[in-house]
Amino acid sequence: MAEAEPYPARPLVVVVDDDPSIRRALARLLRSASLEVEAFGSAGELLACNGSLQPACLVVDVHLPDMNGISLLRELVAAEPARPVVMITGDRDPELRLRALQAGAAAVLIKPFDEGQLLDEVRRALSSR
Repeated sequence: MAEAEPYPARPLVVVVDDDPSIRRALARLLRSASLEVEAFGSAGELLACNGSLQPACLVVDVHLPDMNGISLLRELVAAEPARPVVMITGDRDPELRLRALQAGAAAVLIKPFDEGQLLDEVRRALSSR
């Protein structure tokens, strides 16, 4: 009997970023890597889905208009500890990076980051599931 796939052939990656241009660019990049993508402009939009989405990974901005990204990270990790979350931020504060990692982030990338770096972190997160 064959082992079950750790995630579907085209895993779903959820992007949460309040900047529409960044959201579109990240969605386009992730789709180019054969990933399914759902994108949201706020934590509230994501949380309103009431668990109907089953993402294999999330990419979440630290600075969101309605909720701190690290608070969202904590909620996501509490709901599904094995689901990886890659945090992105324009803030270069090393303390912020440390807090995100301690809260359960799989990785923290500083904007502007290399597209390959994001894809590598998402792939690493997906393979760790």
